[in-house]
Amino acid sequence: MADKQISLPAKLINGGIAGLIGVTCVFPIDLAKTRLQNQQNGQRMYTSMSDCLIKTIRSEGYFGMYRGAAVNLTLVTPEKAIKLAANDFFRHHLSKDGKKLTLLREMLAGCGAGTCQVIVTTPMEMLKIQLQDAGRIAAQKKLMAAQAQLSSSSAAGAAEPVVEARTTATQITRELLRSKGIAGLYKGLGATLLRDVPFSIVYFPLFANLNKLGQKDPNVKAPFYVSFLSGCVAGSTAAVAVNPCDVIKTRLQSLQRGVNEDTYSGILDCTKKIWQKEGPMAFLKGAYCRALVIAPLFGIAQVVYFIGIAEFLLDVLPKHRA
Repeated sequence: MADKQISLPAKLINGGIAGLIGVTCVFPIDLAKTRLQNQQNGQRMYTSMSDCLIKTIRSEGYFGMYRGAAVNLTLVTPEKAIKLAANDFFRHHLSKDGKKLTLLREMLAGCGAGTCQVIVTTPMEMLKIQLQDAGRIAAQKKLMAAQAQLSSSSAAGAAEPVVEARTTATQITRELLRSKGIAGLYKGLGATLLRDVPFSIVYFPLFANLNKLGQKDPNVKAPFYVSFLSGCVAGSTAAVAVNPCDVIKTRLQSLQRGVNEDTYSGILDCTKKIWQKEGPMAFLKGAYCRALVIAPLFGIAQVVYFIGIAEFLLDVLPKHRA
């Protein structure tokens, strides 16, 4: 296939550019997903994705929807580059004499890609979740303070407003490294693997086979719109399929809790408490948001990757300068 001839540096650049474009487009929806997944029964701040985004803009401003985006924009380049390049690497080495890969081998290639990417994904998600969910916890505290002030309105003086202490990814990283070492940044590694490996096992074979439907010639790339639609369909399908694992991962990686919210000791404890206290439907929290995030993210990623912007940068520009 044509894409096998692309050099590794080009694959890494393509993957990085794809990640940057995709994250910039869909990050507000990802923020809504994190906040919806983290809120437990009790003090619920948001009823839906649109309600979450509207309240976020009102309380935190437009740029409040991009809290944690800097972490993603910094680390998404190596993350997407590793994911896409690793899948190509495993597909190439699992193929025999250029023959078509079997479904099992396609799934094994996806498994390898998902396993490789968690090196970057886990700390990225860890930091992103803290920043994304900080606004929800702050809003919850303000609401509780307002309710307490109303109940004690007869008391002299007004209660002081709750002021949110803004933290940065650098501060969180330093504190985790100081208190727990490098392991602090890899909290939830098992849950991340539990989400990303099945995701890649579903996504990559599904994308490859959908994309082939739009190829008139096996040696010619599919049109860009076919790659985009294939990425959207495969991404949203895989995202919804592994959403229960994403809920567990999000809960385990959250360092701060809202009022009367549970803490968890591990994957099994988290699964048990969610099932018992919130019901099985809680595992689908944020599934709609996640599908909306992943569909365009991987659609854009595959278009950029298959168009090959990096080939232009690495090949055409040096020749033009010469």
